[in-house]
Amino acid sequence: MAEKKIIAVVGATGAQGGGLARAILSDKSGGFTARALTRDPNSDKAKALAKQGAEVVAADVDDLESLKRAFQGAYGAYCVTFFWNHFSPEKEVASATNMAKAAKHAGLQHVIWSTFEDTRKWVPLSDSRMPTLMGKYKVPHLDSKAEANHVFTDLGLPVTLLLTSFYWDNFIYFGMGPKKGPDGKLAITLPMGDKKLPGIAAEDIGKCAYGIFKKGREYIGKTVGIAGEHLTGGQMAAALTKALGQEVRYNDVPADVYRSFGFPGAADLGNMFQFKRDFQEVYVGNRNLDVARELNPSLQTFDAWLAQNKSRIPLE
Repeated sequence: MAEKKIIAVVGATGAQGGGLARAILSDKSGGFTARALTRDPNSDKAKALAKQGAEVVAADVDDLESLKRAFQGAYGAYCVTFFWNHFSPEKEVASATNMAKAAKHAGLQHVIWSTFEDTRKWVPLSDSRMPTLMGKYKVPHLDSKAEANHVFTDLGLPVTLLLTSFYWDNFIYFGMGPKKGPDGKLAITLPMGDKKLPGIAAEDIGKCAYGIFKKGREYIGKTVGIAGEHLTGGQMAAALTKALGQEVRYNDVPADVYRSFGFPGAADLGNMFQFKRDFQEVYVGNRNLDVARELNPSLQTFDAWLAQNKSRIPLE
């Protein structure tokens, strides 16, 4: 039997990396095996992956030498950063640079970099429609990932740039779920107007990434965007209403109001939603549902995701 190709998965205990690691491990007849990279191999999530058959390795995106060791002997790597852990665009680029250097050092045959559009191509810093943040970004957590694309391409790596979408899991973990207004009615609040928001189950990002690795060289040197569905705020509220058995309204607010909410990252997210709303054609157009479904035939719709996860959504 041919030896299985090792995929080194950065952030294997996180949303995207965890989805990829589980996709690889559950495909017993596939030609791949998962090397799960994590800062804490003793965490419950890391132990669960080890139990499923992953090789669990301690590595840190801030530590180049640890990444070099972790990538050694692998066929490919899934590279992702964790902006909301530190809110630092500089750290995003530094982490991406470490991963790219380690991939080059290990001679990897396929690297996937989880990235986004650079919104400044459409909304230059001089454009006052949305505020400039941190001195040189419009949407720091998107722009800084895009800014790091070149570190992979400059090194001549065999890279696929993967454009991800809004996680529906944000309704569980990120405080974006339905909240009770002064009238006691539940509502989700987004500054999206009547425009569509590409969304996806976080687990499906990993499954799509696995689909890319399985395609061999087909996606090397390409940018591919994925989503599970493109839905308006109203459509998401209707789906939540049906799944939860109680009315959920869509509270459409201006982006300025969303930016003023004051939670960590509110301005960044307000700008992000405004970009997705105002440049709908580009953003939705970059995320082809048919491509995502071809990569991941079990791709979930929002309704299917809600059927599995509705009990996990906190109702405040």
